[in-house]
Amino acid sequence: MFLTPAATWLNTSLAGFDHLFLSIQHFFADHLGFILTPLMRIITILGEKGWPFFLLALIFMLTASKRDLGVCIFGAVCCGALITNILLKDTIARPRPFESSVEYELWWMAVGSPAEDGFSFPSGHVTACAAAMTAITLMRGKKWIVPSVVIVLLMMISRTYLMAHYPSDVCAALLIGIFSGFVAWFITQLIFRFLNRNRRKVPIFGFILDFDIRDILPFDLPLIGKKEKDAAPAPRKEKAGADEDVKTYSSKRSAAPAKTAEPAPEQRRASRTQTAEPAPEPRRASRVQAAEAAPQAERPRPAAEKASGAARSGGRHALPEGSKSTRKSSGSYQGKH
Repeated sequence: MFLTPAATWLNTSLAGFDHLFLSIQHFFADHLGFILTPLMRIITILGEKGWPFFLLALIFMLTASKRDLGVCIFGAVCCGALITNILLKDTIARPRPFESSVEYELWWMAVGSPAEDGFSFPSGHVTACAAAMTAITLMRGKKWIVPSVVIVLLMMISRTYLMAHYPSDVCAALLIGIFSGFVAWFITQLIFRFLNRNRRKVPIFGFILDFDIRDILPFDLPLIGKKEKDAAPAPRKEKAGADEDVKTYSSKRSAAPAKTAEPAPEQRRASRTQTAEPAPEPRRASRVQAAEAAPQAERPRPAAEKASGAARSGGRHALPEGSKSTRKSSGSYQGKH
């Protein structure tokens, strides 16, 4: 069999890698083939030629809310098919595993000899699946990462389990699919940005963005559901509030009277402080009494009171006769007065 230089290099440089994974899958085919073989056939049919993803993209493009997603999926699958089926497969021309080795042919017969045509490198099934799931993840967020990884891995395992591709074929297809998804996502962003910017200038752009097939069809499309404006309205808050009031009123009537809550420690301290402070009226009365008592203290006192006061203050001229100081002054000391 004639091999191109690229196919020869792949078969020789990646022979150990491919044989390891194909032998592991053949081991499972020998022991669990009655379950795995039908399952892998179903998975590979779902990815045949990428038609399930083209159909999904067409359904999304007919709705206004998911039109950008449909365009991105369609562009990603088309980009992957262009790179895989037109540029690489015929250029590299790598034969299928069961066509290049007797051992692989026996393993292929063990799983039912599924019919395959064309060349092996890279896998068109895996390219279309990886491109579509990459586009969905980029358009709808991180929540699609895990489902996308699981779906793509199942497709890769099914193609190598049925001996339709080498493991290196599906790995290369995975990279091409991811690249195609990013290219389609970037182009989709540019397209819809241009349409939204010029929708008022060009009426056809507004029609393209707003048209929805659900306004025409009398039934709902699969995977789409009803249009947002036709969805059932949410219950009004007023009604919900009225129902809550009725329930609360009925529960209050049936429930036992609640106990009076004890005041907090701060409130009790504040009440004690307010009780201890005198009222403003008694304080005003004491001030008035003090003002009335002040003039009486300033009135002139009698002479007797003045004398007694001078005596208490220590004056020499007010000492009574017969005191000790007077006797001393009469005997030995002659006062000035």
